[in-house]
Order: sequence, then C-alpha cells, then structure tokens
Amino acid sequence: MKIIAAPDSFKGSISAQAAARAMKSGILDVLPDAQVVELPLADGGEGTTNNLVAATGGHITHQQVTGPLGRSVKAGYGILGDGKTCVIEIAEASGLPLIRSIDRNPEIASTEGTGELIRHALDAGMREFIIGLGGSATNDGGTGMLRALGMKFLDAQGAPVKPGGGDLRRLAEIDASEFDARIQECRFLIASDVDNPLVGPNGASNVFGPQKGATEEMVERLDDNLRHYADAVERVAGIALHDYPGAGAAGGAGGAFLAFFPAQMRRGIDVVLEASGFLEHVENCDLVLTGEGKSDLQTLSGKTPYGVAELAARYKKPVLLVSGMIASDSRYALEEHFTEVHAVVGESVSQKQSFLHPEKYLRQKTKQVIAAYQKIN
Repeated sequence: MKIIAAPDSFKGSISAQAAARAMKSGILDVLPDAQVVELPLADGGEGTTNNLVAATGGHITHQQVTGPLGRSVKAGYGILGDGKTCVIEIAEASGLPLIRSIDRNPEIASTEGTGELIRHALDAGMREFIIGLGGSATNDGGTGMLRALGMKFLDAQGAPVKPGGGDLRRLAEIDASEFDARIQECRFLIASDVDNPLVGPNGASNVFGPQKGATEEMVERLDDNLRHYADAVERVAGIALHDYPGAGAAGGAGGAFLAFFPAQMRRGIDVVLEASGFLEHVENCDLVLTGEGKSDLQTLSGKTPYGVAELAARYKKPVLLVSGMIASDSRYALEEHFTEVHAVVGESVSQKQSFLHPEKYLRQKTKQVIAAYQKIN
C-alpha cells in the first residue's frame, strides 16, 4: 500500500518536515509494510524553499547580500533535487522579518538582495527558477532587484534614483541596456496568491503598505510613485502594470517579474505541488494524508491541504485531513472536499499538550485515523 504524507507546517508548532515524519510514523505503526512517501509542502509562502528542498532531496546555498535597509544579510536559496531548479523566497533577502518593527519604512526598503540572489544562482548555472513572493518589506516595484541585475533607473539629470519606493517620483528613464542577458535564457515560475494590481485602492501600497510601516500619507505618496513607475515601465516594456492582476504582489516586485522576465505567475500551492513531485506519486498511490496547524474556511482559499485535495480528486484518490485543530464552524465545508476530517486537539488532547509535544500527538492521531480507515475500507 502506497500512502503520501503531504502536510504543510503546523505554524507555531512544527515544520512541514516534522509533520510528515510524524504522520509516517503513525501510518507505519498500523501498516508496517506500507510504502510512505514524505512530501512536506507549503503554499508558496514562508517555508516553501525548505519544504521543496526536503521533498526533492536538494540543498540550500547561502550568500551575503544586501538586506532591505542596505545592511548585509545572510540569505539562502534552494537547489532542488533535479540540480537544475532554484527556489528563492523574496522574504529571505528582502523580508519583513529582517527589520525591527520600529525600523520598517517602505519608502527606503529595497529588493536589491533578491536580485543579488538571482545573480548568484545565474552564476551557478541555474536557469529554472521558482520565486515565492510572500513576506516582503518593500514597496519599490522590484526596482532594487532589477538594479542588482543591471537595469538603471535614472532621474531627469541622468543620476540614479535612490533605492526604495520613496524616490520613484523622480524616475525619468529606465535603461535596460545592461540588464543581465542570461535572464532571457531562463524560466521563472512565480508563486503568488495575490492578484492585487500595482496601484489604486487595491494596489500594493494601499493594501500592503501599512503592514510594512507606511503611514496614511506615505501610502498616498507610494501609490503615486508606483503609478509614475508603471508609466515608465509601459514605455519601455509595452505592458501596463497599473491594473494588471498580481503586479502588486511583494510591493510591486510581481509586476517587475511580469514586465521584464520570462515569467508565469501561478497559485502558490500549484507551483509547489508540481515542483515537489506530488503529481508523479499521486497517480499510483492508495491514500493521501495532509494537514496544517488549523483548518478553517481560509483553507479552502488555496491553502496547502485544499490544493492537495484538488489534485488528488483528479485521480479519485482519498484524502484524509489531519490538522492540529478544526474550526467547528468550518467542519461541514471541509468535509465536502476531504474524505475524512480530523483534529489532533480534542477530548483526550488539549491545545497546550499538542503545542508542547506536537510530533507525539500528531503521530498518535495519525495512528488512530489510519486504524479506523483500515477497518472500513
């Protein structure tokens, strides 16, 4: 019997790798001869690199790059098991966790370090890229990233505009003559669940600016600056990013990828499922287990377990959801998409116990679920 253990992380508790390992142990407690495939997953956000590297037997490479506020930071990118695919999360070099709350300022925060990571990967021979856009600290339209790859952003006097989103109002010319030619030899899959346009009420500045430290006045300035930037991009690249779905992801870095890279933007979980090899395994498996820290109605908006259930349904494979907790008002909706729905936290296990010993109780719950499933199938 072949069973796939494909959970996301149980946030605040255990990683996706640890969750997959605990599920495997619980399965083997009941079915010692089962073939269990561990596929730790993510939905394109935090943890995507580590989980894909673990799922494919790859490795992580670290580099010193420019952080969002100009200070050097150590950031990593993943090389998947195929040896050809590079995974970069924008949060690694340009993310909110790299900045103290009191220092957050999207007018000066830059994506330069992300561009440096891409350049390092190009130097290492990488030509297939997966980019996760969640968690950025920036609102610079991806200009820092582009600058690190050779593009120039000049004012009316021919001087470079300053890094960040605050100086884009002075942008008069985009010079792409020295943009790294290797980019056009590549394929970029952009993992993003954000369909916000670049500017306007639903744009990058208005929706995501405040969490990056923008005041109301700053949000207005940043939105105007990105509109000015989008006008310049349209003149150079022939694409209007202003209202383009997804261009507002990662403070406009999504738009930079769409305008200047051979890129395709897709739902995060779909990118991860493809890269992890889930498709190859699900075709001939007998059962799939997935889970997350807490499952509720948000799960059905593209979170990892829902993506797993969607793909498994194409092959008519049963999927058991085993999460830390299940929101009581969401159980009925979840049961429409999963063969069975289970929570670790319940009558015999408290939330505190589950947090203190997550692997123990996830293994225990998986064992109970598999034993009961075996009896009726």
